[in-house]
Amino acid sequence: MKNRTTVERKSERETVVTRTFNAPARIVFEAWTKPELFKKWWVPKSMGMTLVSCEMDVRTGGTYRLVFGQGMAFFGRYTEVTPHSRLVWTNEEGGDDASVTTVTFEEKGDQTLLVVSELYPSKEALDAAGGAAEALVETFQQLDELLVTLEASAGRA
Repeated sequence: MKNRTTVERKSERETVVTRTFNAPARIVFEAWTKPELFKKWWVPKSMGMTLVSCEMDVRTGGTYRLVFGQGMAFFGRYTEVTPHSRLVWTNEEGGDDASVTTVTFEEKGDQTLLVVSELYPSKEALDAAGGAAEALVETFQQLDELLVTLEASAGRA
């Protein structure tokens, strides 16, 4: 089944990206929280960038740091981690313009409804983020491909 990613600007400060994945929440959550899996799908291939370093201490109060080949880094802190259902983290590279990302994983049969909300401190901060939410359309296609592989290796081809 082909799943569609929807990108919606909910307000002057918030975007929401939604997609259903053909995998249980446990496996989708692992793809978001295990660095070796996250590195395989997070960066849109069309951008020609690589994720050279991915440090993730996925627990409430833990930190993350993603470094791209161009030396660009994204980092922050996990403020809420509920296994298989919810992740919340700060994006602190913007200084005072830090945004907060909330990802929910809602299992529906053998599928997972994923909702990613990005809340920015101001309209200007959201505008400055450019097409970050739209980039998730491509990364979610890459995540779909990874989940097929993970499902097959879990014995559920």
